[in-house]
Amino acid sequence: MKLPIHFYKPLAIGAPQPLRELPVRPERMIHFFPPHIEKIRAKAPETARSCDVMCGNLEDAIPIDAKDAARAGFIELLSKHDFGDTAMWVRVNALNSPWILDDLEQIIRHVGNKLDVIMIPKVEGAWDIHFVDQYVALLEAKYAVRKPILLHALLETAQGVTNVESICGASPRMHGLSLGPADLAASRGMKTTRVGGGHPGYGVLADPEPGQNQRAFFQQDLWHYTVARMVDAAVAHGLRSFYGPFGDLKDEAACEAQFRNAFLMGCSGAWSLAPNQIAIAKRVFSPDVKEVLFAKRILEAMPDGSGVATIDGKMQDDATWKQARVIVDLARLVARRDPELAAAYGL
Repeated sequence: MKLPIHFYKPLAIGAPQPLRELPVRPERMIHFFPPHIEKIRAKAPETARSCDVMCGNLEDAIPIDAKDAARAGFIELLSKHDFGDTAMWVRVNALNSPWILDDLEQIIRHVGNKLDVIMIPKVEGAWDIHFVDQYVALLEAKYAVRKPILLHALLETAQGVTNVESICGASPRMHGLSLGPADLAASRGMKTTRVGGGHPGYGVLADPEPGQNQRAFFQQDLWHYTVARMVDAAVAHGLRSFYGPFGDLKDEAACEAQFRNAFLMGCSGAWSLAPNQIAIAKRVFSPDVKEVLFAKRILEAMPDGSGVATIDGKMQDDATWKQARVIVDLARLVARRDPELAAAYGL
């Protein structure tokens, strides 16, 4: 284990100093796009204006014969465009694949100074992060990258979930975690072919009532435990957590419900796989206007968080003040990118 005195030292001579705190920015949606498709690359600058994060996908859903083209397309896109306040991420191929070394070397060589985060699939333990951390530091030094590139881990295996705390604490380069429900379902032996979301067979049956033949069945959330564990580990280490893909692109109501569960449990955002999911994530992960206005009243009534106040017949104390602070701080972040919400929030 690295001693605390060495934790924030660069891992290579000439590499940038690791960050001690994550950049403060909204990350309501991580919008995935396939960089090997020219039509989608052409639309990317316009799409980016409505997104907090754009993520070039090089891994799953990219055909094997298009891996090199996807990498080259991502490099070309970042080389030609400035995306302003929209963060640029890339999901590289898995660490046991034949493409990972070229993914890291070529992307950092050509566009390392425009890249914010590298997403690492199927992270199973701190050792995976240590390998990427060291290699990225060497590449940053070699190619004169001025700011440290952060790492984001995908929880897609039972072992990764088991080791989530050590993954979070493996490097100051860590940005956060995303739930990968499809691969995780396979790793666990779960009996579902869905990508995220619930399952009609997973629920609880109400107790029988005398004289009643029908018993109510309540569908439950397959991912509640994993999201809660991911959020706890991330928050404890000062990182961020995200709900991953929701595969049924046409079922917007179910997508919104799943995203809202993640939002209420503490996630910063979710993945969007199509333009309609961008709007859903933006709506869900932006605090409700009424909640923000009420939270502002709590902060105004208790400026330093001490004492007790009563607002609309409800008692407020230091605990509710902290909750209000979370909501208003998030609203301020969102307001920077959304003028309409900024006006509605009164910020």
